[in-house]
Amino acid sequence: MTITRLQAGPRMSQAVVHGATIYLAGQVADQAKGKSVGEQTTEILAKIDGLLAQAGSDKTQILSATIYLADIATFAEMNTVWDAWVPAGHAPARATVEAKLAAPAYTVEIACIAGQEPG
Repeated sequence: MTITRLQAGPRMSQAVVHGATIYLAGQVADQAKGKSVGEQTTEILAKIDGLLAQAGSDKTQILSATIYLADIATFAEMNTVWDAWVPAGHAPARATVEAKLAAPAYTVEIACIAGQEPG
């Protein structure tokens, strides 16, 4: 089976496609770094949309998502953005945890696994 790596760098790829499954690396906000959890979540979800499109999929095909929050007290703020983004009837399996992220300016990181429609 073919493995395709998208936006591959020396340390990691932003997405890896194996068969009809897409694995996205944890995404953080580059432009909204240091801004609110809501702003960071908005940017991250847009990045996920772009990576999924590049891999031939979309957010309706997300199977599983893991969300890392630097402060679990921001759970509701993140969920406000998440809930507006996820199409009705297409909520993936999801886990949200509090974790120390790579840099203090990052308050949210989201990784997900998605499928591809046959075609």
